[in-house]
Amino acid sequence: MLSEKMLDALNEQVKHELDSAYIYLSMSAYCEAQNLPGFAHWMLLQAQEEQEHAMRFFRFINERGGRVILQALEQPPSEFESPTDVFAKTLEHEQFITGRINHLYALALEEQDFASQTFLHWFIDEQVEEEATAAEILDTLKMVGGHPHSVLMLDRQLAQRSEE
Repeated sequence: MLSEKMLDALNEQVKHELDSAYIYLSMSAYCEAQNLPGFAHWMLLQAQEEQEHAMRFFRFINERGGRVILQALEQPPSEFESPTDVFAKTLEHEQFITGRINHLYALALEEQDFASQTFLHWFIDEQVEEEATAAEILDTLKMVGGHPHSVLMLDRQLAQRSEE
């Protein structure tokens, strides 16, 4: 059984995961409008992955006898300065989510909720990967400095991302 404190925090995380999906979907739409289908594809798959993360929390809450209470999502930003800005904001957002996961883990420790600790280990590992991937793409974008030919080559590379 989840404590009320843990249940509230997990429900809030469902919202943050769905927010992430919404943000990445908006970024996908922006990239599509900029004629960068590879970037758009990458962001669309990222949005789908975040929805899957939300569903992991959803199922976990239910399995532990809690009740999922969905919270309202805010409208995500729709305009960005450039693909570099998109990935700078992606990295910033992933760092925010990492902080949220760390907060959940600290709460699980405080509550002596061993099942939640075990559940959250997967997300801790996932966030290391999420931040590293966003940072790598951002570093590449910074290195090419917005040069159109290089951005188009990266766009083709990002189009190769497959569902994991």
